[in-house]
Amino acid sequence: MFQATHKLNSDNYLNQTLNDMSSSTIRSLSEISETDTTHLSVDLVSAARRNIGFLRSVNECHWLHQRATIVEAIRRYDEVWMPLISDLTVEGSTPPMVLPPFDVEWVWFCHTLNAVGYRKYCESRFSKLIGKPAIFNEENEEYALMRCKEIWVQRYSSEPFENEIESDFQDPPLINEDLFNEVQKQKLLDSKFSEPYLCELVYLIAARQRYRGFLYMIQRFGDGCSRFVPALDILLMLLTHRSYPTVYVEELKDMWGCMGKIVGIWETVKEKEVEETKKLWERTFDQPYEKAGGGIAVELDKVILAKPPIYWEISDVDVNTKYKSMIPRFLLEVCVFVRLSARMKATHGDTKHNFLRLRMVRRHRELKLEKLIPNFSNDSWQKAWHLYCEFGTRGLMVELRGRGGHCFKGSKLLNSMAFYWNDLLRAPSITLTREIDQVRIVASITPPVQAPYLFKCVPDRVIDDSGAMISDVILKLNNYRPQKGRWLSCTVLDHAGRECFVFRIRVGGGFWRKGAETPSAVNWEDKIIEIREGSWSYVAVSIGRAPDKVVGTATPKESPEQWQAAWHFSTGDELLINWGSSTSSPDLSFSLKSQEYSDSSVS
Repeated sequence: MFQATHKLNSDNYLNQTLNDMSSSTIRSLSEISETDTTHLSVDLVSAARRNIGFLRSVNECHWLHQRATIVEAIRRYDEVWMPLISDLTVEGSTPPMVLPPFDVEWVWFCHTLNAVGYRKYCESRFSKLIGKPAIFNEENEEYALMRCKEIWVQRYSSEPFENEIESDFQDPPLINEDLFNEVQKQKLLDSKFSEPYLCELVYLIAARQRYRGFLYMIQRFGDGCSRFVPALDILLMLLTHRSYPTVYVEELKDMWGCMGKIVGIWETVKEKEVEETKKLWERTFDQPYEKAGGGIAVELDKVILAKPPIYWEISDVDVNTKYKSMIPRFLLEVCVFVRLSARMKATHGDTKHNFLRLRMVRRHRELKLEKLIPNFSNDSWQKAWHLYCEFGTRGLMVELRGRGGHCFKGSKLLNSMAFYWNDLLRAPSITLTREIDQVRIVASITPPVQAPYLFKCVPDRVIDDSGAMISDVILKLNNYRPQKGRWLSCTVLDHAGRECFVFRIRVGGGFWRKGAETPSAVNWEDKIIEIREGSWSYVAVSIGRAPDKVVGTATPKESPEQWQAAWHFSTGDELLINWGSSTSSPDLSFSLKSQEYSDSSVS
């Protein structure tokens, strides 16, 4: 009975808060400054960048996730590092410029994310809060680490600076179970922030502004919501802020109680709690709460969140340094939200047959995504489209169209509005708001980042030994000299339709003149495969010669016992293939024998 009454009072309070806000002046997110909310003294943009790099390094260090290693790291943190940094720390002053060993720093990072627990730990053991230095470049980082090593060795000569425990050490004693649980809880934290665009400067600046708006919303209307569910970009800034504990506590001391309402990264929330946060944000800033690269970051109760359909390979440099014909491909995430104007009713007779159509500004002319106007409302923002687009498309076009009557097919263009990627990158929070005939549209993107290469192989014409297509045009250019040899060819196109490579395999011999000559068959050992870099050199509309530069060959060879086919590559590697000889065992298996690596087989 008490829970039901409390829930009812909470809902009434939220509704009253939203009603009060609707009558007050709505602030623009870009207008929120430090005078409107708390002052953020730490450089959250640089700090977030460093934290993401640190999390990726932790994820790559598999030894750091072994139980014995973690237990030893916690002991070193609790018995050596914290007493050391406490002695160097002067309360009320800037934290000393020292950084602990990598394993200890990981434990320290995880501990600071639990702001309440870390504060109690420091005050109970050292009677003061231990802060972390703001170090954001490699030179200062190296200096801080070396200075720490000097002090460490001087004070604890019997304690090695690096974690030297063996990973197979059996059942090491656990001195702090709560801290062990904290570290275990955060071991997959990198998976939450694995997208490569998170390190882009324009994304982090926008995330910092949205975090400032999030704090403004909590500060003004914190009592109107039982829990606050952070979006991904806001969560990144929140965790970064927490990782500098003295700064975090000092700057948020006036709203410490409300900060406890923020949902933790590994908590599960109900959809209603998410909707409460969305409504509060929309009433505060008149913008959708979610955005591209800023979706809900926590798990919903009884809802399985879909994984992104794009594999973002994280790399600071282009993996291709050899082939000039391969041009990098850049992708960005796009979210489009729609809300009807307060003056417009979706059920009005003049608009019930209208719809929105999304198209690309450049390329993919056949792409047409449509949403009916009656599907949207005038009291909340609704996500219309969530896409991953190539930067080369330049932008998206949203058209307002009206369908014909029952006797008419097709539709009529009423109005349109373009969102160009370059305009969005220059906009606050990488977001733009436009209006088309009382239909409000918000588009947001993530900064473009290099994506995996995308190729398409297209069968092409038969060519001769020299690489020229079998054609009367080539015969005429060669003064009707016969064309020797037969090769089947394929053209490799990249994501923009540009020719990058030409594959060809020898299938026949003989000569071709103007007439019906029959090519002669070639032996298995002569069916060579060639890869040539570049595009065709056309001498007519669709007739040309293959590029001259050969970048790879595969020569058939006699297969060893138990294998049915074998090729020798120009790199020195060998590929063996075997397939089931009966319908009962149709398995296909491969084995690549490399000169650099050991034999690897795939079935």
